[in-house]
Amino acid sequence: MNTANFPWLTTIILLPIVASLIVPIIPDKDGKTVRWFALIVGLIDFALIVCAFYTGYDFANPDLQLFESYPWVPQLGLNWSVGADGLSMPLIVLTGFITTLAILAAWPVTLKPKLFYFLILAMYGGQIAVFAVQDMLLFFLVWELELVPVYFLLSIWGGKKRQYAATKFILYTAGGSLFILLGALTMGFYGNTVTFDMQAIAVKDIALNLQLLLYGGFLIAYAVKLPIIPLHTWLPDAHGEATAPVHMLLAGILLKMGGYALIRMNAQMLPDAHAYFAPVLVILGVVNIIYAALTSFAQRNLKRKIAYSSISHMGFVTIGIASFTDLGLSGAVLQMVSHGLIGASLFFLVGATYDRTHTLMLDEMGGVGKRMQKIFAMFTTCSMASLALPGMSGFVAELMIFVGFATSDAYSPTFKVIVVFLMAIGVILTPIYLLSMLREIFYGQENEELVAHQALIDAEPREVFIIACLLIPIIGIGLYPKILTQVYDSTTVQLTARLRDSVPTIAAKNASHTLSLSAPVIGVK
Repeated sequence: MNTANFPWLTTIILLPIVASLIVPIIPDKDGKTVRWFALIVGLIDFALIVCAFYTGYDFANPDLQLFESYPWVPQLGLNWSVGADGLSMPLIVLTGFITTLAILAAWPVTLKPKLFYFLILAMYGGQIAVFAVQDMLLFFLVWELELVPVYFLLSIWGGKKRQYAATKFILYTAGGSLFILLGALTMGFYGNTVTFDMQAIAVKDIALNLQLLLYGGFLIAYAVKLPIIPLHTWLPDAHGEATAPVHMLLAGILLKMGGYALIRMNAQMLPDAHAYFAPVLVILGVVNIIYAALTSFAQRNLKRKIAYSSISHMGFVTIGIASFTDLGLSGAVLQMVSHGLIGASLFFLVGATYDRTHTLMLDEMGGVGKRMQKIFAMFTTCSMASLALPGMSGFVAELMIFVGFATSDAYSPTFKVIVVFLMAIGVILTPIYLLSMLREIFYGQENEELVAHQALIDAEPREVFIIACLLIPIIGIGLYPKILTQVYDSTTVQLTARLRDSVPTIAAKNASHTLSLSAPVIGVK
């Protein structure tokens, strides 16, 4: 079979979406048939992703690969344009992997199973499309498509405050999406040619003032998804009400959309503006790390504690993006993949613990490790990965960001010392709140009232299998990070070189401010 011209990405995107349309007509009463159908579709699509990765992706090529472009709405200049490079390919693989495991995690769902799996499959295709599309208007459409399934998954299958959480999610994310649409239209119509192709827009000579305005708008939109404080408040509420499979999709994939778009749109397409905004990203990243870690301390609800931990870890991503070094940007991409795996594992275990204890309050737990030894072992291992234990993927990612930023020549030494010191405080805080969480859940005396009313059975084989699947890449990347970094190194090196080219010009124009904390100093002697 000749795979050179096979439409890999189009097939990968459309397969789960088309399959979702078949779900309502499947004869099924209790959901057992439809869940097998969804799992088979997920496995087939993930197999296609892996096949496309191995047959059509060249590690040494920094440019767009597996590219496909078809006229869609010629009157609007809208094309079905998809492709993958080092920024998108790891996240496409991550999406297929996490979503397939999320379908397996949803095995116990009995409430409206057809609608549930319909939404999961539709979301599957939409999220892959976000990482693959190369047309600005199409990007906006698939970004919006992904919002609808999440809203219904929260509002129907969530907890007691599910309507509030779902409404808050849709208001925040849809409001941010307006900036994407306005930015896409502005960039598309700017200049002598009208185009929404990302590659063509990236080479347009957009005036600096307009770049700054566009960058600010995109930053607001993507700060909601990342999330960046103060636009983060929807995430603890959403995680506080979501079910285990939805947790996995939120933590494993949804947050990565914000980080990816921040690199793709802001850094790659608006490099001059990025030089001005980079210090702002660093400061926002530090605030995320410290504030979210401290807030996690105060949470007595297990889901909200892990949610704030996610916000803290994503702060490292924004610092890596703003580092102006190959190592820092590489660490940011690695952190997104690593956090996707670790976040999905932790939230799945939170769901498994809740299914047995029927409580999320740490005060009502204690000593459950005696009866749930497998869950205790898995929870401890995944928590060690989250606190960046050496040998785990989180350690490598955060170390790369630390070293990448510390060795950057884009900032004054004083600024770097302050930022690295605050980042180190965040790293110290993480094991404190995670280890105290483990102590409150699993150690100490059993809560007699909890044991009397709940059957604290241990993990079943399906749950052990899901965590094992997540731990294999977490440990594998931690021990041999090149297995992942080689996928995107050529792309991040090329992008960093372009970003660094933008900084000396700006620094020269603002020589009087080059040593301030508000502007990069690359190229200043």
